[in-house]
Amino acid sequence: MTNNVLVHDPRFRDLILPNAELKKLAGGMLWTEGPAYFAQGDYLLWSDIPNNKVWQLAEGLGSRVFDHDANNCNGHTIDAQGRLISCEHLTRCVTRREHSGAVTVLASAHAGKRLNSPNDVVVKSDGSIWFTDPPYGILSDYEGKRADQEQDGCYVYRVEVGGTPTPVALDFDKPNGLAFSRDESRLYVSDTGLSHAEDGPHHIRVFDLDGDRLTGGEVFAEIEHGVSDGFRVDVHDNLWTSTGRGVSCYDPQGVLLGEILVPEVVANLCFGGPKRNRLFITATTSLYAIYVAVSG
Repeated sequence: MTNNVLVHDPRFRDLILPNAELKKLAGGMLWTEGPAYFAQGDYLLWSDIPNNKVWQLAEGLGSRVFDHDANNCNGHTIDAQGRLISCEHLTRCVTRREHSGAVTVLASAHAGKRLNSPNDVVVKSDGSIWFTDPPYGILSDYEGKRADQEQDGCYVYRVEVGGTPTPVALDFDKPNGLAFSRDESRLYVSDTGLSHAEDGPHHIRVFDLDGDRLTGGEVFAEIEHGVSDGFRVDVHDNLWTSTGRGVSCYDPQGVLLGEILVPEVVANLCFGGPKRNRLFITATTSLYAIYVAVSG
């Protein structure tokens, strides 16, 4: 087994490949985020927030700048029509890139006040869009533009296409990554308040989901090393999350199964490749990837 894998539970051995190596695919960025894999073109997009760019990696062709003026976008996802959904720090909006290249604003305000700085986003099978709204993009000019916070708090929102954002969770310090379980009966949301307070939260919470209503919200997992910035679930509903020293994998009950150590602080990740068994990892200045024994 490679040196970059830590097994905490024997079940993790069934999820990894003993000879798979962590590979650096691109570097030279400032803070990488928001990986999103497009199966129809076999390519990956990811953000370099401070440099205001979105990068593209195509297998066999290398990497190139996809968008030179990306509004300090952070998290991305893809809807059922194959369109890119983005969280933009600079505009404080959630947007959709149409197939024509035009950009549609999906969410920009709540209760007549501008959003803080949308951070991460997922699309439910009914077409609704769920996103987190911490203040990271307005705390300084590094990842957006310094500005006063207009919202009373940092919320998790749901918005239907053509509708207005509705808060669905109000009791977070800095809500960040989010993901549905495979059957969409649960919603996982991380709180990364530790980033700006020594005693701030550094955990993932889990909610039961009934339509558009959330209940519960208990802590699913405490992150020992750093915070959980972004995460995805695999076909067995294990949750793979970024941490301060790599990627951690938890079973559906919140038991830590194992870790993949990465040389840089990891921000986010996604499954990709034709078999969805390649884990793409955005880590500070670089993009990494490793093949695993499970699909996402």
